[in-house]
Amino acid sequence: MTKASSKIRFTSQEWRACLALSMLYGLRMLGLFLVFPVLAAESRGLAGGTDPVWVGIAVGVYGLTQAMLQIPFGMASDRYGRRRVILVGLGVFALGSFVAAVASSIAWLSVGRALQGAGAISAAVTAFLADSTRDEVRTRAMAMIGGTIGLAFALSLIVAPALSAVMGMSGLFWMTGLLVLMAMIPVVRMAEPPRRKTTDYSMAQARKTVLTNGQLMRLNFGIFMIHMTQTAIFVVVPLALIQMGLALPEHWQVYLPVVLLSFGLMIAPIFWAERTGKNKPAFLAAIALMGASILGFAVLPQMLWVWMAVLLLFFTSFNVLEAFLPSWVSRIAPPEHRGLALGVYNTTQSLGLFSGGLLGGAMTKAFGPAAVYWACAATILVWGMISFGLKELGPRTPRPA
Repeated sequence: MTKASSKIRFTSQEWRACLALSMLYGLRMLGLFLVFPVLAAESRGLAGGTDPVWVGIAVGVYGLTQAMLQIPFGMASDRYGRRRVILVGLGVFALGSFVAAVASSIAWLSVGRALQGAGAISAAVTAFLADSTRDEVRTRAMAMIGGTIGLAFALSLIVAPALSAVMGMSGLFWMTGLLVLMAMIPVVRMAEPPRRKTTDYSMAQARKTVLTNGQLMRLNFGIFMIHMTQTAIFVVVPLALIQMGLALPEHWQVYLPVVLLSFGLMIAPIFWAERTGKNKPAFLAAIALMGASILGFAVLPQMLWVWMAVLLLFFTSFNVLEAFLPSWVSRIAPPEHRGLALGVYNTTQSLGLFSGGLLGGAMTKAFGPAAVYWACAATILVWGMISFGLKELGPRTPRPA
Protein backbone atom coordinates (compact mmCIF):
# COMPACT_ATOMS: atom_id res chain seq x y z
CA MET A 1 0.00 0.00 0.00
CA THR A 2 1.39 3.41 -0.97
CA LYS A 3 1.75 6.34 1.32
CA ALA A 4 -0.88 8.25 -0.66
CA SER A 5 -3.44 5.48 -0.36
CA SER A 6 -2.93 5.14 3.36
CA LYS A 7 -3.89 8.76 3.83
CA ILE A 8 -7.47 8.12 2.83
CA ARG A 9 -8.06 5.48 5.50
CA PHE A 10 -9.73 6.28 8.79
CA THR A 11 -7.42 6.47 11.77
CA SER A 12 -8.44 4.54 14.87
CA GLN A 13 -9.54 7.78 16.53
CA GLU A 14 -11.62 8.71 13.48
CA TRP A 15 -13.24 5.27 13.46
CA ARG A 16 -14.22 5.61 17.11
CA ALA A 17 -15.69 9.06 16.54
CA CYS A 18 -17.57 7.96 13.42
CA LEU A 19 -19.05 4.87 15.05
CA ALA A 20 -20.01 6.59 18.29
CA LEU A 21 -21.58 9.65 16.68
CA SER A 22 -23.32 7.63 13.96
CA MET A 23 -24.87 5.33 16.57
CA LEU A 24 -25.91 8.35 18.62
CA TYR A 25 -27.49 10.08 15.63
CA GLY A 26 -29.19 6.89 14.45
CA LEU A 27 -30.58 6.14 17.90
CA ARG A 28 -32.07 9.61 18.15
CA MET A 29 -33.63 9.33 14.71
CA LEU A 30 -34.99 5.88 15.54
CA GLY A 31 -36.73 7.43 18.51
CA LEU A 32 -38.41 9.93 16.19
CA PHE A 33 -39.21 7.42 13.43
CA LEU A 34 -40.63 4.67 15.64
CA VAL A 35 -43.90 6.48 16.23
CA PHE A 36 -44.47 7.49 12.59
CA PRO A 37 -46.20 4.26 11.50
CA VAL A 38 -48.46 4.09 14.58
CA LEU A 39 -49.04 7.62 15.90
CA ALA A 40 -52.14 8.45 13.86
CA ALA A 41 -53.87 5.19 14.84
CA GLU A 42 -52.71 5.01 18.47
CA SER A 43 -53.53 8.66 19.24
CA ARG A 44 -57.24 7.92 18.81
CA GLY A 45 -57.20 6.58 22.34
CA LEU A 46 -56.17 9.99 23.72
CA ALA A 47 -58.43 12.90 24.52
CA GLY A 48 -58.81 14.93 21.34
CA GLY A 49 -56.95 12.28 19.37
CA THR A 50 -59.61 12.04 16.67
CA ASP A 51 -59.01 15.63 15.53
CA PRO A 52 -56.92 15.42 12.32
CA VAL A 53 -55.46 18.88 12.93
CA TRP A 54 -54.08 17.91 16.33
CA VAL A 55 -52.80 14.61 14.97
CA GLY A 56 -50.97 16.51 12.25
CA ILE A 57 -49.49 18.83 14.87
CA ALA A 58 -48.32 15.88 16.96
CA VAL A 59 -46.64 14.31 13.93
CA GLY A 60 -44.92 17.44 12.62
CA VAL A 61 -44.29 19.75 15.56
CA TYR A 62 -40.89 18.21 16.30
CA GLY A 63 -39.66 19.44 12.92
CA LEU A 64 -40.79 22.97 13.73
CA THR A 65 -38.98 23.11 17.08
CA GLN A 66 -35.89 21.59 15.48
CA ALA A 67 -35.92 24.28 12.81
CA MET A 68 -36.21 26.97 15.47
CA LEU A 69 -33.35 25.68 17.63
CA GLN A 70 -30.75 24.24 15.26
CA ILE A 71 -28.97 27.58 14.85
CA PRO A 72 -28.90 28.45 18.59
CA PHE A 73 -27.63 24.94 19.42
CA GLY A 74 -25.04 25.15 16.67
CA MET A 75 -23.78 28.54 17.87
CA ALA A 76 -23.74 27.28 21.46
CA SER A 77 -21.59 24.34 20.39
CA ASP A 78 -19.10 26.79 18.85
CA ARG A 79 -18.88 28.71 22.10
CA TYR A 80 -19.32 26.12 24.86
CA GLY A 81 -18.18 22.89 23.18
CA ARG A 82 -19.87 20.17 21.16
CA ARG A 83 -20.10 17.53 23.87
CA ARG A 84 -21.78 19.77 26.42
CA VAL A 85 -24.44 20.90 23.95
CA ILE A 86 -25.06 17.32 22.77
CA LEU A 87 -25.64 16.17 26.35
CA VAL A 88 -28.09 19.01 26.99
CA GLY A 89 -29.95 18.22 23.78
CA LEU A 90 -30.18 14.52 24.61
CA GLY A 91 -31.55 15.39 28.03
CA VAL A 92 -34.26 17.58 26.49
CA PHE A 93 -35.10 14.84 23.98
CA ALA A 94 -35.42 12.26 26.78
CA LEU A 95 -37.65 14.63 28.77
CA GLY A 96 -39.90 15.05 25.74
CA SER A 97 -40.11 11.27 25.33
CA PHE A 98 -41.23 10.84 28.94
CA VAL A 99 -43.82 13.65 28.65
CA ALA A 100 -45.23 11.96 25.55
CA ALA A 101 -45.23 8.58 27.33
CA VAL A 102 -47.50 9.81 30.15
CA ALA A 103 -49.68 12.06 27.96
CA SER A 104 -53.41 11.54 28.35
CA SER A 105 -54.40 13.99 25.61
CA ILE A 106 -53.25 14.77 22.09
CA ALA A 107 -52.26 18.25 23.28
CA TRP A 108 -49.81 16.88 25.84
CA LEU A 109 -48.53 14.37 23.30
CA SER A 110 -47.79 17.34 21.05
CA VAL A 111 -45.92 19.04 23.89
CA GLY A 112 -43.78 15.93 24.30
CA ARG A 113 -43.08 15.79 20.58
CA ALA A 114 -42.15 19.48 20.58
CA LEU A 115 -39.66 18.83 23.39
CA GLN A 116 -38.21 15.91 21.45
CA GLY A 117 -37.56 18.25 18.55
CA ALA A 118 -36.17 20.89 20.90
CA GLY A 119 -33.23 18.58 21.59
CA ALA A 120 -31.83 19.86 18.30
CA ILE A 121 -28.35 18.32 18.35
CA SER A 122 -27.92 17.62 14.63
CA ALA A 123 -25.63 20.61 14.05
CA ALA A 124 -23.55 19.88 17.14
CA VAL A 125 -23.15 16.20 16.20
CA THR A 126 -22.12 16.89 12.61
CA ALA A 127 -19.78 19.67 13.76
CA PHE A 128 -18.25 17.26 16.31
CA LEU A 129 -17.73 14.72 13.53
CA ALA A 130 -16.18 17.37 11.28
CA ASP A 131 -13.83 18.40 14.10
CA SER A 132 -12.85 14.75 14.62
CA THR A 133 -12.06 13.80 11.00
CA ARG A 134 -9.65 14.92 8.29
CA ASP A 135 -10.94 16.59 5.15
CA GLU A 136 -9.93 13.66 2.96
CA VAL A 137 -12.25 11.21 4.78
CA ARG A 138 -15.01 13.67 5.70
CA THR A 139 -17.52 12.60 3.06
CA ARG A 140 -17.30 8.96 4.12
CA ALA A 141 -17.72 9.99 7.75
CA MET A 142 -20.86 11.95 6.90
CA ALA A 143 -22.08 9.00 4.81
CA MET A 144 -21.97 6.83 7.94
CA ILE A 145 -24.35 9.21 9.68
CA GLY A 146 -26.56 9.28 6.60
CA GLY A 147 -26.56 5.50 6.56
CA THR A 148 -27.71 5.26 10.16
CA ILE A 149 -30.63 7.57 9.35
CA GLY A 150 -31.70 5.27 6.53
CA LEU A 151 -31.31 2.20 8.71
CA ALA A 152 -33.31 3.83 11.49
CA PHE A 153 -36.08 4.63 9.02
CA ALA A 154 -36.14 1.10 7.61
CA LEU A 155 -35.99 -0.49 11.08
CA SER A 156 -38.87 1.66 12.31
CA LEU A 157 -41.08 0.40 9.47
CA ILE A 158 -40.41 -3.18 10.54
CA VAL A 159 -40.49 -3.09 14.33
CA ALA A 160 -42.85 -0.23 15.19
CA PRO A 161 -46.13 -2.08 14.52
CA ALA A 162 -44.93 -5.16 16.43
CA LEU A 163 -43.63 -3.18 19.41
CA SER A 164 -46.74 -1.05 19.52
CA ALA A 165 -48.88 -4.18 19.68
CA VAL A 166 -46.90 -5.34 22.73
CA MET A 167 -46.27 -2.12 24.68
CA GLY A 168 -48.48 0.50 23.05
CA MET A 169 -47.41 3.93 21.90
CA SER A 170 -46.67 4.94 25.48
CA GLY A 171 -44.21 2.06 25.77
CA LEU A 172 -42.46 3.20 22.59
CA PHE A 173 -41.89 6.63 24.13
CA TRP A 174 -40.64 5.14 27.43
CA MET A 175 -38.22 2.91 25.53
CA THR A 176 -37.00 5.84 23.43
CA GLY A 177 -36.34 8.00 26.47
CA LEU A 178 -34.39 5.27 28.25
CA LEU A 179 -32.29 4.49 25.17
CA VAL A 180 -31.39 8.16 24.77
CA LEU A 181 -30.32 8.36 28.41
CA MET A 182 -28.10 5.33 27.83
CA ALA A 183 -26.66 7.01 24.74
CA MET A 184 -25.41 9.86 26.95
CA ILE A 185 -22.87 7.53 28.60
CA PRO A 186 -20.49 7.17 25.62
CA VAL A 187 -20.84 10.89 24.88
CA VAL A 188 -19.54 11.71 28.37
CA ARG A 189 -16.51 9.50 27.71
CA MET A 190 -15.68 11.00 24.31
CA ALA A 191 -12.74 13.38 24.17
CA GLU A 192 -13.60 16.66 22.49
CA PRO A 193 -11.12 17.42 19.69
CA PRO A 194 -9.27 20.75 19.67
CA ARG A 195 -10.82 23.48 17.55
CA ARG A 196 -10.37 27.17 16.96
CA LYS A 197 -11.97 29.40 19.57
CA THR A 198 -13.79 32.63 18.87
CA THR A 199 -15.39 35.25 21.06
CA ASP A 200 -17.23 37.09 18.27
CA TYR A 201 -20.78 35.83 17.94
CA SER A 202 -22.36 39.05 16.70
CA MET A 203 -24.92 38.80 13.92
CA ALA A 204 -22.76 41.08 11.78
CA GLN A 205 -19.90 38.57 11.94
CA ALA A 206 -22.32 35.68 11.38
CA ARG A 207 -23.70 37.32 8.23
CA LYS A 208 -20.20 37.95 6.97
CA THR A 209 -18.91 34.43 7.51
CA VAL A 210 -21.99 32.25 7.09
CA LEU A 211 -25.29 33.85 6.21
CA THR A 212 -24.11 35.75 3.12
CA ASN A 213 -21.85 33.01 1.77
CA GLY A 214 -23.26 32.10 -1.65
CA GLN A 215 -21.66 28.66 -1.68
CA LEU A 216 -23.14 27.76 1.70
CA MET A 217 -26.54 29.06 0.62
CA ARG A 218 -26.50 26.79 -2.45
CA LEU A 219 -25.73 23.82 -0.21
CA ASN A 220 -28.42 24.81 2.29
CA PHE A 221 -30.91 25.04 -0.57
CA GLY A 222 -29.79 21.55 -1.59
CA ILE A 223 -30.58 19.92 1.75
CA PHE A 224 -33.92 21.74 1.77
CA MET A 225 -34.70 20.34 -1.66
CA ILE A 226 -33.88 16.70 -1.06
CA HIS A 227 -35.87 16.53 2.18
CA MET A 228 -38.79 18.46 0.76
CA THR A 229 -38.80 16.08 -2.19
CA GLN A 230 -38.48 12.94 -0.08
CA THR A 231 -41.33 13.97 2.22
CA ALA A 232 -43.60 15.00 -0.66
CA ILE A 233 -42.92 11.79 -2.57
CA PHE A 234 -43.73 9.62 0.45
CA VAL A 235 -47.09 11.29 0.85
CA VAL A 236 -48.17 9.45 -2.32
CA VAL A 237 -45.79 6.48 -2.81
CA PRO A 238 -47.35 4.36 -0.01
CA LEU A 239 -50.79 4.84 -1.56
CA ALA A 240 -49.45 3.74 -4.93
CA LEU A 241 -47.97 0.58 -3.40
CA ILE A 242 -51.35 -0.21 -1.84
CA GLN A 243 -52.98 0.20 -5.25
CA MET A 244 -50.48 -2.35 -6.59
CA GLY A 245 -51.82 -4.87 -4.09
CA LEU A 246 -49.23 -4.50 -1.31
CA ALA A 247 -50.89 -4.03 2.07
CA LEU A 248 -49.48 -1.34 4.34
CA PRO A 249 -47.98 -3.78 6.91
CA GLU A 250 -46.05 -5.40 4.03
CA HIS A 251 -44.42 -2.19 2.71
CA TRP A 252 -41.25 -2.92 4.64
CA GLN A 253 -40.65 -5.78 2.20
CA VAL A 254 -40.07 -3.09 -0.44
CA TYR A 255 -38.34 -0.43 1.63
CA LEU A 256 -35.87 -2.60 3.52
CA PRO A 257 -34.08 -4.28 0.56
CA VAL A 258 -34.16 -1.05 -1.44
CA VAL A 259 -32.63 1.03 1.36
CA LEU A 260 -29.97 -1.59 2.18
CA LEU A 261 -28.94 -2.04 -1.45
CA SER A 262 -28.79 1.73 -1.94
CA PHE A 263 -26.15 1.90 0.80
CA GLY A 264 -23.93 -0.40 -1.21
CA LEU A 265 -24.44 1.55 -4.44
CA MET A 266 -23.55 4.87 -2.81
CA ILE A 267 -20.01 3.77 -1.91
CA ALA A 268 -18.46 3.90 -5.40
CA PRO A 269 -19.29 7.54 -6.25
CA ILE A 270 -18.21 8.74 -2.81
CA PHE A 271 -14.84 6.97 -2.98
CA TRP A 272 -14.31 8.16 -6.56
CA ALA A 273 -14.97 11.78 -5.60
CA GLU A 274 -12.65 11.55 -2.59
CA ARG A 275 -9.89 9.93 -4.63
CA THR A 276 -10.06 12.29 -7.62
CA GLY A 277 -11.24 15.48 -5.94
CA LYS A 278 -14.08 15.73 -8.49
CA ASN A 279 -16.90 16.36 -6.07
CA LYS A 280 -18.98 18.60 -8.31
CA PRO A 281 -19.47 16.11 -11.20
CA ALA A 282 -20.50 13.37 -8.77
CA PHE A 283 -22.82 15.79 -6.98
CA LEU A 284 -24.50 16.97 -10.19
CA ALA A 285 -24.83 13.37 -11.41
CA ALA A 286 -26.63 12.43 -8.19
CA ILE A 287 -29.04 15.35 -8.66
CA ALA A 288 -29.72 14.19 -12.22
CA LEU A 289 -30.32 10.64 -10.98
CA MET A 290 -32.78 11.89 -8.39
CA GLY A 291 -34.68 13.90 -10.99
CA ALA A 292 -34.77 10.92 -13.35
CA SER A 293 -36.09 8.61 -10.64
CA ILE A 294 -38.89 11.05 -9.79
CA LEU A 295 -39.85 11.24 -13.47
CA GLY A 296 -39.93 7.45 -13.36
CA PHE A 297 -42.68 7.58 -10.77
CA ALA A 298 -44.64 9.90 -13.05
CA VAL A 299 -44.33 8.06 -16.37
CA LEU A 300 -43.56 4.38 -15.71
CA PRO A 301 -46.32 1.78 -15.23
CA GLN A 302 -47.44 0.95 -11.70
CA MET A 303 -45.79 -2.45 -11.46
CA LEU A 304 -44.16 -3.45 -8.18
CA TRP A 305 -40.77 -4.52 -9.59
CA VAL A 306 -40.58 -1.35 -11.71
CA TRP A 307 -41.26 0.88 -8.73
CA MET A 308 -38.77 -1.01 -6.59
CA ALA A 309 -36.12 -0.24 -9.22
CA VAL A 310 -37.13 3.43 -9.28
CA LEU A 311 -37.08 3.59 -5.48
CA LEU A 312 -33.58 2.09 -5.53
CA LEU A 313 -32.38 4.87 -7.84
CA PHE A 314 -34.08 7.49 -5.68
CA PHE A 315 -32.59 6.25 -2.40
CA THR A 316 -29.13 5.82 -3.95
CA SER A 317 -29.12 9.43 -5.15
CA PHE A 318 -30.57 10.58 -1.84
CA ASN A 319 -27.87 8.81 0.18
CA VAL A 320 -25.05 10.14 -2.02
CA LEU A 321 -26.33 13.71 -1.71
CA GLU A 322 -26.84 13.28 2.05
CA ALA A 323 -23.15 12.39 2.33
CA PHE A 324 -21.83 15.17 0.10
CA LEU A 325 -23.83 18.09 1.48
CA PRO A 326 -22.76 18.22 5.17
CA SER A 327 -19.18 17.36 4.23
CA TRP A 328 -19.11 20.23 1.74
CA VAL A 329 -20.62 22.65 4.29
CA SER A 330 -18.08 21.66 6.95
CA ARG A 331 -15.18 22.27 4.54
CA ILE A 332 -16.39 25.67 3.33
CA ALA A 333 -17.48 27.05 6.70
CA PRO A 334 -14.86 28.85 8.84
CA PRO A 335 -13.86 26.41 11.61
CA GLU A 336 -14.75 28.93 14.34
CA HIS A 337 -18.31 29.18 12.96
CA ARG A 338 -18.74 25.57 11.83
CA GLY A 339 -21.45 24.88 14.38
CA LEU A 340 -23.41 27.94 13.24
CA ALA A 341 -23.05 26.96 9.57
CA LEU A 342 -24.28 23.44 10.27
CA GLY A 343 -27.07 24.90 12.40
CA VAL A 344 -28.31 26.89 9.41
CA TYR A 345 -27.90 23.78 7.27
CA ASN A 346 -29.97 21.61 9.62
CA THR A 347 -32.60 24.34 9.97
CA THR A 348 -33.18 24.33 6.23
CA GLN A 349 -33.31 20.52 6.38
CA SER A 350 -36.11 20.65 8.96
CA LEU A 351 -37.97 23.29 6.95
CA GLY A 352 -37.67 21.00 3.91
CA LEU A 353 -39.36 18.18 5.81
CA PHE A 354 -42.19 20.48 6.86
CA SER A 355 -42.58 22.01 3.38
CA GLY A 356 -42.57 18.63 1.68
CA GLY A 357 -45.52 17.46 3.71
CA LEU A 358 -47.45 20.60 2.78
CA LEU A 359 -46.50 20.30 -0.90
CA GLY A 360 -47.38 16.63 -1.14
CA GLY A 361 -50.70 17.01 0.62
CA ALA A 362 -51.77 20.17 -1.21
CA MET A 363 -50.78 18.92 -4.67
CA THR A 364 -52.46 15.56 -4.14
CA LYS A 365 -55.68 17.17 -2.94
CA ALA A 366 -55.80 19.74 -5.74
CA PHE A 367 -54.42 17.86 -8.76
CA GLY A 368 -53.86 14.21 -7.86
CA PRO A 369 -50.76 12.12 -7.03
CA ALA A 370 -49.11 12.48 -10.45
CA ALA A 371 -48.87 16.24 -9.92
CA VAL A 372 -46.60 15.64 -6.91
CA TYR A 373 -44.05 13.81 -9.06
CA TRP A 374 -44.07 16.45 -11.81
CA ALA A 375 -43.77 19.29 -9.28
CA CYS A 376 -40.87 17.57 -7.51
CA ALA A 377 -39.11 16.85 -10.81
CA ALA A 378 -39.43 20.52 -11.76
CA THR A 379 -37.95 21.68 -8.46
CA ILE A 380 -35.06 19.23 -8.83
CA LEU A 381 -34.34 20.76 -12.25
CA VAL A 382 -34.19 24.22 -10.68
CA TRP A 383 -31.87 22.91 -7.97
CA GLY A 384 -29.59 21.36 -10.55
CA MET A 385 -29.24 24.67 -12.39
CA ILE A 386 -28.49 26.51 -9.15
CA SER A 387 -25.90 23.89 -8.21
CA PHE A 388 -23.88 24.59 -11.36
CA GLY A 389 -22.69 27.68 -9.47
CA LEU A 390 -20.91 25.56 -6.85
CA LYS A 391 -17.14 25.84 -6.86
CA GLU A 392 -15.22 22.59 -7.03
CA LEU A 393 -13.42 21.76 -3.81
CA GLY A 394 -10.60 20.10 -5.72
CA PRO A 395 -8.18 17.42 -4.56
CA ARG A 396 -7.66 17.28 -0.83
CA THR A 397 -4.23 17.76 0.58
CA PRO A 398 -3.87 15.12 3.27
CA ARG A 399 -2.84 16.44 6.62
CA PRO A 400 -1.22 14.36 9.35
CA ALA A 401 -3.58 12.21 11.37
